[in-house]
Amino acid sequence: MSEATLSARRDYQICALIGTGHFLSHFYMLCLPPIFLLWRAEFDVSFAMLGASLALMSGTTALLQTPVGFLVDKYGARRFLVGGTLLMALSISAMAFVHDFRLILVLAVLSGIGNSVIHPADYAILAGSIRKEFVGRAFALHTFTGNLGFALAPPTIALLLLVMDWRGALMLVGLLGVPVVGLILWQSRILSDQPKARGAKKEGGVRLLTSKPILAFFAFFLLSAMAGSGMTAFLITVLGKLWGTPIAVASLALTGYMAGATGGTLVGGWWADKKGGNLLGFVTVLTLCAAGLILSLGFLPIAEWLLAPVALVAGLCLGSSRTPRDVMLKEACPPGEIGKVFGFVSAGLPLGSALMPVPMGLLIDFGLTWLVLPVVASLLVLSLLCAGSARAMAPVAAPRVQPAE
Repeated sequence: MSEATLSARRDYQICALIGTGHFLSHFYMLCLPPIFLLWRAEFDVSFAMLGASLALMSGTTALLQTPVGFLVDKYGARRFLVGGTLLMALSISAMAFVHDFRLILVLAVLSGIGNSVIHPADYAILAGSIRKEFVGRAFALHTFTGNLGFALAPPTIALLLLVMDWRGALMLVGLLGVPVVGLILWQSRILSDQPKARGAKKEGGVRLLTSKPILAFFAFFLLSAMAGSGMTAFLITVLGKLWGTPIAVASLALTGYMAGATGGTLVGGWWADKKGGNLLGFVTVLTLCAAGLILSLGFLPIAEWLLAPVALVAGLCLGSSRTPRDVMLKEACPPGEIGKVFGFVSAGLPLGSALMPVPMGLLIDFGLTWLVLPVVASLLVLSLLCAGSARAMAPVAAPRVQPAE
């Protein structure tokens, strides 16, 4: 077997290991909502308290990603990946034994602590383990597995609840993390940490994160997430109020958008590896296409049968721009700083998702439903301005090496 074949196989093995953990981290985020009504009946708690379990888990993850990134850069990623995945999984399983809802909240925080390790550790390992000509596809597979975790969590829990109670369901899905940790330990020899800086003095951590390029990347991620959150939260409502679209048809359009956004990450990864070159131009064109298609959903009386295909293409354009975005951030990272940079910048994703539902809901409450999709499109255009600024201010990356065909 040729060396190239062995190297390609190793890349896919690494992606499978890292992607499985990333799948679980997203899966655990959305495995709780299907149980909310059962918890409400058993623990006699308000919906606000039920929502607090999810908010604590997500908020803890977002807040700790950056400090964990500092630790990953200093001490190495593998030990944190193993410990974080195990803590995240066992915290979910431990909820099966709780008889006081306050302990659910404590365990949600613990799971969030474990989850906070995933992004900084994953990207540090991918940067150190994957061949340069495959890194775009590796980042794409990483994003894809996370999105798959989000998509599969609610139906998986719903199916498990048909054959067991909620305690058994949580114990089972939580324990899935144990063999994943075992696999990571078993195959740890193929997981390498990111390369460290040699010779030159490293830039201070806080100074690096508050530098103009990194703040611009943070704004890019934040605005992209805000746009995506507004789209997913209220597309069904907007189509119904503006055009009288039936819920089933509007739901199919949202499903098409989300499917396109998920599959598009793989397209973007292939482009980043095979075509390389002007990643910012690629991101700009696709984001503007997505913004235009999103506007069309709010301003044009599109036939019901065409709504899902239009939304699918919009999602595909936006999803395809995400992996080149990650690659651009990696290229802007100084050696040995990937954990803290990705931890900080990717915290903009949950923050952006949390910021938009209330303002968008207020627009609809005030009778300004027609403004929702233009706001989404405007946020996408603003994100491009941040992307351009970040790319212009970032240090010049080494030329991208194109693989032989």
